[in-house]
Parts: sequence; structure tokens; C-alpha cells
Amino acid sequence: MNRFLKQNEVVSDTQTGLIWTINASISDFPMTWNEALTFIKELNHSELCGYSDWKLPNRKELISLMSYKTINPSLPPSHTFINIFTGYYWTSTSCARLPEQAWYIHLGGARVFKGMKLNSYMVWPVRIADNYDTNYFQTGQRNCYGANGDIIDCDNTGQDGEFQSGLHCNNPRFLENANFVYDNATDLTWFKNANFNNDMLDWNSAFDLVEKINRECKYGYNDWRVPSLDELESLTDMSRHSPALPVDNPFINVQEFYWSSTTSMYENRYAWVLYMKDGAVGVGYKLLSEFYLWPVRGNKTQKERNTLL
Repeated sequence: MNRFLKQNEVVSDTQTGLIWTINASISDFPMTWNEALTFIKELNHSELCGYSDWKLPNRKELISLMSYKTINPSLPPSHTFINIFTGYYWTSTSCARLPEQAWYIHLGGARVFKGMKLNSYMVWPVRIADNYDTNYFQTGQRNCYGANGDIIDCDNTGQDGEFQSGLHCNNPRFLENANFVYDNATDLTWFKNANFNNDMLDWNSAFDLVEKINRECKYGYNDWRVPSLDELESLTDMSRHSPALPVDNPFINVQEFYWSSTTSMYENRYAWVLYMKDGAVGVGYKLLSEFYLWPVRGNKTQKERNTLL
């Protein structure tokens, strides 16, 4: 079955239950964040493509479209979209630490950054298919914010905090013992000590270290791996910062940035990294010892997803 099903002027993503406009540049030109939210309201008033429930995608919804195996655009090869701008697109998710800023994603290479809401980026409307059980989680954001970053009533804002789209995480989400933390939402198991190596290391050394702990079975298992970018990002909570992890997480010694196992397609000397302060997604030079390792084991679902993109 094809992942993307074209239906007139919209495309259904059978993997997530999200429906996107086939035209990825329906706004024609970049807009500020507030202009983008107003633009979506205008689309709903005019019942674009016969629907009145369009919204600006939240961070996880737009990330769900990203492929780390393609560039310009960073979308799965099987996509059927047109007029893709290989630049920045807004999400409806504000930065928890700096709420006068919001998250946006680069469609040329899939980087995830935050920027001032007065900046101008593109808009790609999305809606959720009726009666569809989605498989992506909420961002964690519960608040909505005014122009100056103050918390406001979410009603009719169009912001992430109003819709809170996506799955709720199981409660309790995290189960811990002396050395490990099991994530009940993703079926992944992480080291409880998020700096078990006590130092930064280069990318190849991260793989060597994981191979060593598997060979020695020092921690009782031999199937640890360097996490994919999707696996790392699954830990983030956009209502939190410093680190951007859920409030009930039991991890200790969380560092500011971590290697993923995912190589950048722009330049294979670089690999994707996650910045834990706010949750930004960027790249690091593989030969430099500038990032930390946080091994993971368990559910391969996210890893298999990368293979399909």
C-alpha cells in the first residue's frame, strides 16, 4: 500500500492519518507566525478543498513528513506533493524557554530550529483524517502565547496548545530501576545515567563504545545501539526546557547534545544530533568529540520507519 494517497487537491498520509494540501506552497509567500495562524483561519472560512478544520501543523506533525535519506526536499521519495519550497516552514509549536519564538523546519534538509515569530516562513496546512487512529505523539505543549510571550487563553488561537493533537503518552510513561529507564510510550529502554561515558566523543567512537558494552554484556544486555534521530526526538517534550524532557522523567546527568546514528544526506561527514536544552535538531561533524552518547535498546519501530523513508 502506498503511504501517500492523492485525493483531488489533498494528500492522505496513511502512516499518520494526517491530510495535507497537495500544494506545499499554498500561501504563495512567507508569513510571520501570527499571519500564518490567521491565514489558516481564512482557509477554514473559505472551506479550502471542502474542509473547515485545517490547522498549522505542530512540530511532531511536520517532522513526521521528514525523510533523512533525501534532500531538497527532505520528503519520502514516494510523496506526491507539488510546489515544495526547500526552505523554512512554520509549525504551531512555541519554544517553551523563549515563547516569543516558535519552531520551524527546513524542507531542504529537515533541520528543526526555533526563531522569532516576527520572521517570515512558509505555511503548509494540515488536517486530521476523520476517525483515524494516529501513531504520532503529542508535542507536550499545553500553553498558548501572545505576541510578547505571555501565556494566553488557547481558545481560537490555532496554536499547538489549543489542539494538542496526537497520542497521549501512557501513564506512568517511565519505569525505572537502578540502571535503566523503560519508556512505556515507545517501548524503548535507555540508560538512566544519560552521561554514562562521562565525556563527549566522536561519532565513530560512539559506535565503538556501544559495540564494547554489547560484547562485554556488562549491563546485562547485548543489543544496545546508538539511537536514531527519531528515537532521540521521541523523548522531547515541548512544554519543557533545560532539558526538553517530560516533567516525570527519572533520567540523571542529562547533557546538552547527543549523537544520533543517522547520517546527514547533505554531507556524509556529518550526523544528526539533538540539542536537549530546547529540542533543536541539527548536525555535528563526525570526527570531532563534541557530542555525548545515550545508548538505547528495544523497539525497532522507529528504526524501521527510517528504512521506509
